[in-house]
Amino acid sequence: MAAGESGRALPRLFVDSPLAAGETVPLAPAQAHYLRTVLRLGDGAGVAAFNGRDGEWRAVLAGSGSRAALRVEESRRAQPESRGPWLLFAPLKKDATDYVVQKAVELGCRRLCPVLTRRTQTRTVRLDRLQAQAIEAAEQCERLDIPLVDPLRPLAETLADWPRERRLFVLAERRNAAPAARCFAQARGQDAAFLVGPEGGLDDTDLDAVAPLASCACTVDLGPRILRAETAGAAALAVWQAVAGDWSDP
Repeated sequence: MAAGESGRALPRLFVDSPLAAGETVPLAPAQAHYLRTVLRLGDGAGVAAFNGRDGEWRAVLAGSGSRAALRVEESRRAQPESRGPWLLFAPLKKDATDYVVQKAVELGCRRLCPVLTRRTQTRTVRLDRLQAQAIEAAEQCERLDIPLVDPLRPLAETLADWPRERRLFVLAERRNAAPAARCFAQARGQDAAFLVGPEGGLDDTDLDAVAPLASCACTVDLGPRILRAETAGAAALAVWQAVAGDWSDP
């Protein structure tokens, strides 16, 4: 929730409509139910609305049922440039994948790229579910943008058209790699992405797919303990933000 004018928290809501003073934004039934029934808001209650393009706006709730809408009043925050690292990850069991998406959004990930690796056990994902998880996490952590969520693809396909200006850090345990914090600090100011394998990690076939990107890719080490697949991505993103991202000194 976002802080309101009198210090009260305003519920935040993502809407897929233009936002400007005087606009009326119709609400989907699930959104109306959330505001009216779950939060028990009445007419005129304040809501912080954002759409990933126009910044955040104060709006007020009006109408009910199929006529529920937000009346947009005034701008609260301008839309910043959308920058941030990407996360390539192998899908896990449902709850674990949800965790990966939620934490990646909270930690500033700009793009989520589910990939099929040699040891990936969960070989299907619901794109709409991942997108919904990303939106919910953005609402809760006060982001103004919604990360891009790519369809599931084999790792080799994702890397085939890789932008060489974006550094790719491969999280591969037991590979005698350099410490992640040192590598990330050296890449400060550059665009970055992280590749996390499934349970059991990345195998040589996966690393062979990375080999053609030697000019922009390297393996990194996250310390002496073996992290669970759902933990490794969040750990890497946190280290990146601390030493080279938006947690670090400008």
